[in-house]
Amino acid sequence: MNQIRIQKVEASDVFLLREIAIKTFSETFSNENLENNMRIYLTDSFSIEKLSNELEDSNSEFYFALYDNIPVGYLKLRFESPQTNKFDTKAIEIERIYVLKDFHGKCVGQNLLSYTIEIARKRLFEWI
Repeated sequence: MNQIRIQKVEASDVFLLREIAIKTFSETFSNENLENNMRIYLTDSFSIEKLSNELEDSNSEFYFALYDNIPVGYLKLRFESPQTNKFDTKAIEIERIYVLKDFHGKCVGQNLLSYTIEIARKRLFEWI
C-alpha cells in the first residue's frame, strides 16, 4: 500500500472536507439510523457554512489522511475551549476521526492518531 500522507485542511478545501465527512459518517452510522434522520443530520452538521465556520475557528484544526492525494479519512482537533471533557488548557481533543470503510485496517486511523501525538508534543500539550 502506498504511504498515507497527512495534510492540513484549508478553508479552500471545504467542499472536499464536506464530501469525506458525509461519506465516512454515513458509512459509520447509516445502518443504525433511519434514512430521514441521517439526511437531516448530514445536512445540518456538514453544511458548507457550518464546516467553513469550524475551519475558521482558531481553536480547531482539520487534517486529511491522503492516499494517492485522495482523502480517505480525516481528523478534527480541538484546542482549549470548548472541549468535551475539560482537563486544562494543556489539552488537545480528538473531536472527530473517521476513515473510509475500504481503508479500515490499513493504518489510516493509526497515522492520524500518531500525527495528533506529534502535534501534542510539538505544542507542549499534556493531555490528548
